[in-house]
Formats: sequence, C-alpha cells, structure tokens
Amino acid sequence: MKRKEGADMATNTLRRTAAFRALFRALTAGSRGGPPLGRRIAALPRMVAATFRGEYDGGLRLALMTAATAYVLSPVDLVPELALMIFGLADDAVMVTWLAGAVLDETERFLDWEARRASVIPGKVVH
Repeated sequence: MKRKEGADMATNTLRRTAAFRALFRALTAGSRGGPPLGRRIAALPRMVAATFRGEYDGGLRLALMTAATAYVLSPVDLVPELALMIFGLADDAVMVTWLAGAVLDETERFLDWEARRASVIPGKVVH
C-alpha cells in the first residue's frame, strides 16, 4: 500500500512540476518576443469561433480547457477543501496552473496559425 501511495505522490509531483513549467514558459514568452498577454486574451474569442467553424484544430484542447474550468468552478470537488483544508486546495491550484499555461500556450499557437493563414493567398493550385 505504501508503495502505491509513493507512486501516486510522485505522479502528482511530476504533474505539478509540469504545470508550473508550462505556466512559467507561457508567462515569460512575452519577454522573449512572444505575444503579450493582452493580445493572447483578445485572441480567445477568435480561437473559439475558428474552432467551431472547423478552420482551427483546437477542438480537443478547448474541450480540455473547458473541462478544467468547470472542475475549478464546480461546487462538487474530488478533494474537498473543508475536510482536508490546505490539501484540498492543492488539486484546484494545480488545475488552475495547468489551465493558465494551456490557455497561454494555445493562444500563442493560435496567433501563429492566424499569422501563417493571413500570408496565404487563396486560390487553386494548378498542376
């Protein structure tokens, strides 16, 4: 039983570390020449619309981000805060960190896609 608990704790630590790395990478991208935060947030409605129109391939990622948002906002929790106090908040903190990193990464990817798409001249390829 202790071996399984140790493995679960190690898995959670790896997830937490990956989530914080993704968030750090996304937040510092603006200082390394990436799009600023305001531009990324402004791109969200266009990204959702392009995904629903089938032009952008972000459907699965948007679904995961929506599920993460619902999990954080839901009054039903897998690890209840009242019973476990600070440890009950840890799962929400990890989810929020992952969500922030995912949104920032995906909006950067979308903005790159938008820029490439704007440089393409519509027409037919003639062989």
